Amino acid sequence: MKNIIRVTAVIAAISLITSVRAANLEPGAIDLGKLSPTPGAEFVEVNINSNLIAMVTNFAKKAEPEVAEILKGLKSIRVNVLGLNDENRDDIQARIASVRTQLDKNGWDRIVTVIDGADDVGVYMKTKGAEVVEGVVVTVLSGKKEAVFVNIIGDIRPEKLATVGERFNIEPLKHLPAKPAAEKSDE
Repeated sequence: MKNIIRVTAVIAAISLITSVRAANLEPGAIDLGKLSPTPGAEFVEVNINSNLIAMVTNFAKKAEPEVAEILKGLKSIRVNVLGLNDENRDDIQARIASVRTQLDKNGWDRIVTVIDGADDVGVYMKTKGAEVVEGVVVTVLSGKKEAVFVNIIGDIRPEKLATVGERFNIEPLKHLPAKPAAEKSDE
């Protein structure tokens, strides 16, 4: 009986911690969990927070006002690149599947899907009304070589996403149209 109570208490505590952690995420953020380097495999982690974004925005105001305008709405950019090898491949592929399932369940829109041979790209957006994107998540599985996770959080205007892709070298975003389809048909 004591074991059942302990197990129930542990499960309740884990559920509470998980729900509090999820509730503390910014709109547009996705919990990718801890991504760690695997010996012998490539590992890149970039975390740009709101303070650094604000600093860069201030520097860019005069030289590149368009870039400053885009940056001022951003809160965070996270990019992870993981080299795949026999030791981590299955776990990372499962992580990508899990993240995509989480996005689907939480009402994110899958706006780009590319499957080309062993390459698999998914780009998701979390919108707030018809005018604002609160978050973008890009997941890439590049064959058996590498996986990429990107999460951009903030007040992002859809027509500026391609520019964000260009400035931060996020390949799938570079190819999004500069104007939404509805605007193009009005011209």
